[in-house]
Amino acid sequence: MSEERGATVWLTGLPCSGKSSIARLVAAELRRRGRRVEILDGDAVREHLSKGLGYSRADRDVNVQRIAFVAQLLTRNGVLVLVAAISPYAQARAEARARIGDFIEVHVDCPLAECERRDVKGLYAKARAGTIAAFTGVSDPYQAPVAPELVLHTLEQSPEQSVAQLLSYLEASGFLPL
Repeated sequence: MSEERGATVWLTGLPCSGKSSIARLVAAELRRRGRRVEILDGDAVREHLSKGLGYSRADRDVNVQRIAFVAQLLTRNGVLVLVAAISPYAQARAEARARIGDFIEVHVDCPLAECERRDVKGLYAKARAGTIAAFTGVSDPYQAPVAPELVLHTLEQSPEQSVAQLLSYLEASGFLPL
C-alpha cells in the first residue's frame, strides 16, 4: 500500500448551505481517483456518535471535539476526511485544527435567505416559529471563519464549480496528485 498524505477538509457553514452535498460529490471524485476518503457528516455523527447531546454551546463543542477525534485518527492514517458540520463556533474549529494538524477549513458561504429557501425539512420555519430553540443562524450565532483556506460561494457557484474549486485546492496543496 502506498503512503498517501491524509488531511481533514472541514466544511463549515449555515444549515442548508451545501456542505453535505459538496462533501458527497468530492468523495465520489476522490474515490474515482483511487483515494481513501471518509465523510463525517454532522447529522450522521449526531445520530451515531453524539446521540443524547443537545444544542447548547457546550454540547455543540463536545460534538465538534468528537468529530475532530475521529478525523484525526483517519487523517494520520492517510485518509482524506471530509467533515460536513455546521460547527458554528470559531474556538471549537480552532481546537479541531490544533488536534488534527493537516486541516483545511472551507467556509461554505451562502446567504441566510438562500439557506432558508433551500430548506426542504422546514427547520428554519420551525426555528422562526419558536418550535426549535437554539437554531444556528436564527436564534443561535454562527461565527464565520475569519481566514479559511478556501471559501465556496454556493449561491453564485454550482455544486460542480464548488467541487472543482476544492479539488484544485487539494491538488495545489499537495494532497492530491495533479
